[in-house]
Amino acid sequence: QVQLVESGGGLVQAGGSLRLSCAASGSIFSINAMGWYRQAPGKQRELVARITSGGSTTYASLPVKDRFTISRDNAKNTVYLQMNSLKPEDTAVYYCYADGIRTMTSYLVGDYWGQGIQVTVSS
Repeated sequence: QVQLVESGGGLVQAGGSLRLSCAASGSIFSINAMGWYRQAPGKQRELVARITSGGSTTYASLPVKDRFTISRDNAKNTVYLQMNSLKPEDTAVYYCYADGIRTMTSYLVGDYWGQGIQVTVSS
């Protein structure tokens, strides 16, 4: 069974930084893509950034790309999100996801999600 566990969230002042981590566990052989979504109160969940096993990255928007950096460690099945110059509008629950997971015995169809972690940016 595959599980994704996020860490690194919390409360930070505007202009500060946080680094989120998400580790996938289970009998994983490889993961195609990992990434981060976020959901602010009253809003839909939206993509923040995505990274493939080969290192190709996609960011939701230029303002995010200028401040956030996604990276991953394939050997550890872990994805990171370095968030700098945080703004109050970055406040949300951040969710880690993974797709294209290949275990030692099978290929898993669909996306897998973490439980979410709160990021709160105070003004």
